[in-house]
Amino acid sequence: MLNFDEARFVAIQASAVALAESIDALVGRLLNMGAQNLFFLGAGGAGVLMQPAAQLMQRESAFPTFLENAAELLAVDSKNLGPQSIVVIPSLSGTTREALAISEFAQKRGATVVALTGNDESPLAKAADHNFTVRAADDTSSESFYLQSLLIALSIQKHRGEREDYAELVSGLKSLPGHLLEIKRAFEGRAAELAIQFSDERYHILTGAGPSWTESWYFATCILEEMQWIRTRPVHASDFFHGTLELVEKGVSVFLLKGEGPTRELAERVERFVPTVTDTFTVIDTADFAMPGVGAGLRALVSHVVHATVLERFSAHLEKVRNHPLTTRRYYRRIDY
Repeated sequence: MLNFDEARFVAIQASAVALAESIDALVGRLLNMGAQNLFFLGAGGAGVLMQPAAQLMQRESAFPTFLENAAELLAVDSKNLGPQSIVVIPSLSGTTREALAISEFAQKRGATVVALTGNDESPLAKAADHNFTVRAADDTSSESFYLQSLLIALSIQKHRGEREDYAELVSGLKSLPGHLLEIKRAFEGRAAELAIQFSDERYHILTGAGPSWTESWYFATCILEEMQWIRTRPVHASDFFHGTLELVEKGVSVFLLKGEGPTRELAERVERFVPTVTDTFTVIDTADFAMPGVGAGLRALVSHVVHATVLERFSAHLEKVRNHPLTTRRYYRRIDY
């Protein structure tokens, strides 16, 4: 595969899954100490990647869970944040300004801060009450953050008696890194074709539902916009028909990330409409990828992880075809703003 270290990838994702026992032990202690709510407080893409876990908690657990933009919470505060709060802050570098600020703010309010970082010597890792480090990089961090946040959500549900299949799901997750590698291999050829097809495309609409909506937004803004300077319009599949459909015409590129589980029908509605208008329609369906031994329930829980892993292959080929390295920036961490 192009510019890809297979062993490194598997090791990083296996490290994320291997945190299950440590995360579960910490969650158990915090709940026993009286924790009453959970905040996911991140900045930028890392914060957005917490959405699937937060929504899983909001929909399948009675434990109050909040997904907030760190900078906005600093501006407006929250009466729910206090000594009873578990605050999860993801930051790959551990140096993100908003992440450091919200960590200090939360601790002053008496909350327990749990950092998810890529460097255990970083300022955030050292400042947090608890830190979990997976030494990922930009090309491997999405899956890692998705998995770590999922493990936190599943553990809370387990300890509260809201999830009886915890052990089964964690066991299934242990096989996921190997499956993701095979999925990358299977998608490599298509990734190269898509990169050539869209090398000169300057605008895409990206859509999805459920956990895959998070990856639609993340890939549109953090990869295509930030790393490739390509304009995008990310929109949830259920909102596609409330405005965005009027932007679709022949030649307009629409990407649909089609996941599994109960929100799949929302993606299928988009899938029925778009080809009647444009001839530039790309569907990436997680159901097309084999994961032997992984049940339907777990497949639905990790659809966004699968989408992240194949889109990394697309972006790897896209930077080569467009001669635009993913590390090139004009403003981000280049100037003060």
